[in-house]
Amino acid sequence: MSRYLDPKNDLVFKKVFGEHPRILKSFLNAVLPLPNDCQIEELEYLPSEQVPVIPGLKRPIVDVKCRDNKGNIFIVEMQMEWTDSFKQRLLFNAASAYVRQLDRGEGYVLLNPVYGLALVNQNFDSDPTQWYHHYNMVKVGNAEKIIEGLTLVFVELQKFPIKTKHEKRLKILWLRFLRELSHQISEVSEDLLAIPEISEAIALTEESGFTKAELETYDRYWDGISTEKTLLAGRFNEGKAEGIAEGKAEIAKRMLQQGFSIEQITFLTGISDLKP
Repeated sequence: MSRYLDPKNDLVFKKVFGEHPRILKSFLNAVLPLPNDCQIEELEYLPSEQVPVIPGLKRPIVDVKCRDNKGNIFIVEMQMEWTDSFKQRLLFNAASAYVRQLDRGEGYVLLNPVYGLALVNQNFDSDPTQWYHHYNMVKVGNAEKIIEGLTLVFVELQKFPIKTKHEKRLKILWLRFLRELSHQISEVSEDLLAIPEISEAIALTEESGFTKAELETYDRYWDGISTEKTLLAGRFNEGKAEGIAEGKAEIAKRMLQQGFSIEQITFLTGISDLKP
């Protein structure tokens, strides 16, 4: 019985999507908001560029960069932990790829569109129905008028509905591949296996296809994620505690100004070191 590795792990993600253009082409055609007459036909991989790290996140973000036969550029990033800075990072990455298409003196007409796709394994939008976030540069008051060039898409993997009449079936199946496959399962849904490209991707995640050194790297990645979560939670709790203390101090100050006694303020706020 096969044992599968989680494709969200950077090692597995790059093996599946960073080494097999046929699989990546199927994935991008399904997930990105491409017009029917602009579907990707061929892909070539491009070297990923160094971009600024996100403060507080020590692990590198998994990314794959490629270009199709029409010159369009695609950047795919897999992020386990959400932070608002991640939006700016993807924008920076996509914008850098856009401007670097031209050498000095070349005309802007030579610029091709750049698509940035971020797959996030954490919910970040408070609306439970919003899981697919598509951004374009549009005119305020008339979203139908678009300045072409940059498209950003953020997908919340944990939130999308598996059964929906409003999304393309292949999009949902590819996202299910990312969400459902993990080292905890030994059987895969027949719906996923029925799609040749997804079936091929599933085969690439089988543990038996990885060396001992690769499996050790795979485990270290998850250890790093757990450590990072702990550190982020600690920073959040520290900041929350500091905020509460500052709020109480401000309330106590105002109560003093309004004539409350120190005993009353101490009873209500818990602050015992007040000075008149």
